[in-house]
Amino acid sequence: MKTKELELYLNDLLEVPRYKDYCPNGMQVQGRPETGHIVTGVTASVALLDAAIEAGADTILVHHGYFWKGEDARVVGQKHARLSRLLGADINLLAYHLPLDGHPEYGNNAQLGLQLGFVPTGRFSDDGLGWIGTLPQAMPLAALAAHVSGVLGREPLAIGEPDRPIRTVGWCTGGAQGYFGAAVAAGVDAYLSGEISEQTTHLARESGVAYLAAGHHATERYGIRAVGEHLAERFGPRHTFIDIPNPV
Repeated sequence: MKTKELELYLNDLLEVPRYKDYCPNGMQVQGRPETGHIVTGVTASVALLDAAIEAGADTILVHHGYFWKGEDARVVGQKHARLSRLLGADINLLAYHLPLDGHPEYGNNAQLGLQLGFVPTGRFSDDGLGWIGTLPQAMPLAALAAHVSGVLGREPLAIGEPDRPIRTVGWCTGGAQGYFGAAVAAGVDAYLSGEISEQTTHLARESGVAYLAAGHHATERYGIRAVGEHLAERFGPRHTFIDIPNPV
C-alpha cells in the first residue's frame, strides 16, 4: 500500500487531533513511498531499527518515537545514530504516543485489560486514559500479582497487604503513576501501571488501595502489536512484531 495512505488511515483511526501530546504523532521520518512490510515495536531504539532493517521492513511503527518536547534538537550522538539508520535504509518511522494509549480497541490500555482478563466498566480520568473495571472473580492481591506476572512474564512490584481481596481495578500503562490519586478517588481496590514513584508507596499504604508496578515496557507491548495485526488484516502488508527486551 502507499505509505501516505497508511499514515492518513492511522491518523484517523487513532484520532490524533484529540490529543495534546509531548511529541509529534504520525510520520516522524519519511522513507519509501510504498509499504509492503511493517515492523512494529514499543520503542524506536537502535536495536529495533537494526532488527527491522535486517527483516526488510519498509515502515516501522512504534509507540515511543522521537522529537520529544524539551529534548536537545541537535542531530548528534544517539539521535544521529538512530536517524542515520532510518535515512540510510530509506525506512519510514511512524509513532503514536497518547493516541495509542487511548484507543478503545487497539490501544495499550484496551489491549492490556484484554490480556489480563479485566472487564472494563468505564474511565476514571478526565482525559480518558485511565481505565476502570472488575476482575471476573475477586482474588487476593498476591494472587492478582501472580496472575499479572504469568501473563506479562515479569514479576510486578505489589504494594499492599497480600491477603487484601481485589475486585475492582484501575489501570493505565507506562509511566502513569500520576493517575493513582484519581484511581483512589474512583474507589478501586487496586491500581496497575508500568512505573512507580517514591510517593506512590505512601499513598498506597495510607489509602489502603493496592498498587502494582508491572513495567513500562511490559505493559505497553500489546497496543502497537494489535495495530500492526489490524493493518495486515485490513490492507494486506506483511507484519512483524519485534519485542526488544527491557527490564523497566
